[in-house]
Amino acid sequence: MATVNGGSGNEIFYHGSTFLSGNDAKLDLTGVNAKYFVCAITVTSNGTAAQFAALQTLNGGVNVGMGDTHFASTDTATAQTLDDDWGAETQDSDNDAQIITSSSVFVPGVTIYGMWDYVELDAGDVICYVAPIPKGLK
Repeated sequence: MATVNGGSGNEIFYHGSTFLSGNDAKLDLTGVNAKYFVCAITVTSNGTAAQFAALQTLNGGVNVGMGDTHFASTDTATAQTLDDDWGAETQDSDNDAQIITSSSVFVPGVTIYGMWDYVELDAGDVICYVAPIPKGLK
């Protein structure tokens, strides 16, 4: 992946990737020595849709340095109050974000972007791209 040169230092730079395949495949970056977070996930084109057992927001969404930014996740503890934080309306009566469940399906070719420190598959194959954890988060 390419990097952007001459930026402010807050851009997401891709610094590597790893391949996860099948049920229980995981990438755990929650440890105190972790240097990276997952910034993008691409479902590979092997014909099988991906389903996530867990997709946890970096540091539980606390102090990720982006104000009221939210990321699609399986983490029910991370309040995704899109009505309050974004001024958004959703299909839910409380106008909050939907939580990804193990029955949520992501078809081959789809890429999702965010800040996650734990990814675990229920099915399918994905490539997880990583970027350095911003200073002060770990």
